[in-house]
Amino acid sequence: MKTVDWIVVGAGIAGASLSYELAKTGFSVMLIDQFPTPENATRYSYGGLAYWGGYNDLTYELCQQGRKRHQVLSEELGVDTQLREVDLVLTVPRDTHPEAIAANYPPFVTPPRWVDTQTACELEPLLNPEEIAGAFTVRHGHILPEALNQGYIHGFQRLGGTVKIGIVSDLIRVGNRITGVIADGENLSAANVVVCAGGMSRELLKAAGIKVKIHFTHTEVLETDKLPPKLRTVVMSATMPRFRLEAIATQPELEELWDDPYQELAPFIIDPSAVQLLDGRLRIGQPSRTLSNPNAVINQAESEATIREAIAKILPSLADLPATWHHCLVAFSGDGLPLIGAVPNWSGIHIFSGFSNPLVFVPPLAQRYGEYLAGKADSIFEQLSPSRLYV
Repeated sequence: MKTVDWIVVGAGIAGASLSYELAKTGFSVMLIDQFPTPENATRYSYGGLAYWGGYNDLTYELCQQGRKRHQVLSEELGVDTQLREVDLVLTVPRDTHPEAIAANYPPFVTPPRWVDTQTACELEPLLNPEEIAGAFTVRHGHILPEALNQGYIHGFQRLGGTVKIGIVSDLIRVGNRITGVIADGENLSAANVVVCAGGMSRELLKAAGIKVKIHFTHTEVLETDKLPPKLRTVVMSATMPRFRLEAIATQPELEELWDDPYQELAPFIIDPSAVQLLDGRLRIGQPSRTLSNPNAVINQAESEATIREAIAKILPSLADLPATWHHCLVAFSGDGLPLIGAVPNWSGIHIFSGFSNPLVFVPPLAQRYGEYLAGKADSIFEQLSPSRLYV
């Protein structure tokens, strides 16, 4: 088979956007994913665009670039991404001091503002006033994430890119050089391979003897069929439990435990949350677990009951809606920034994964990284290089 310039592993938002941007610069590219239709973190995400979430010069820059990129993507890709703005309501549990929660927030450029219980319930009438002390709120971008994902893939194919459905089981290694991948038993050659496999990135790299500090959670969501309008806002917890989970699970003394398939690196958390997409589907969740085995089996019935019990306190009218349970892996890094770049001490292997604000950061970074790999200087990738966290 012909050797392509790039093999991109993983067709979520990271892999799909990077494949598109690489093809735009003139590279020959093959995008590989195991599913013919998306079954990844992008597919089951809430679609939020936290433009307000910049907390330093780097993340503020990416938030602003992400906003601008999203404004043109529907036209550029020929797909309706359903871009809009909504109110994000971050609920504060009853008997919790909002000052203590706000003190733990990073110095957001646009910090969410505090509102009392009455105002929170005016923003979102489905909230249960008996269970909240109030909320923080901020205007929040929103898209249909799977529409953007498919738009990137179709745009990539229009540029001549090749999409292959298959399971990548290993990387082809010649000394310390990666020369391709093995997918469904077939050797596929490339001048370069970039791993964009989200929560499976660590496992795939580890199979080839490559250690990179990228981690993942097992995350779950309930999804309803299309329903009449119910939810006006995006509702999440103001305590942001997922960020605490990630901080605990990436402590240096726990790093070696990630390679033991029988570990749970941090206590289970759940963020009682919900969003209604423009097409009427609701996504409700979200439990997260730092289980070191990416193939760990989750007890579906117990998890679904846990989600429904948690959401019943905050949004009781949603708790008993018929819905389907889904599970996916969500990648993250120890410092909240993505890992982008060549893997140190190796050649032919790159990583583009671990995004904490993926739907905002991925589009501008995919565009910039594609141009960077085509020869355009860009100092941002010194800050995002995996070498900063390399084992």
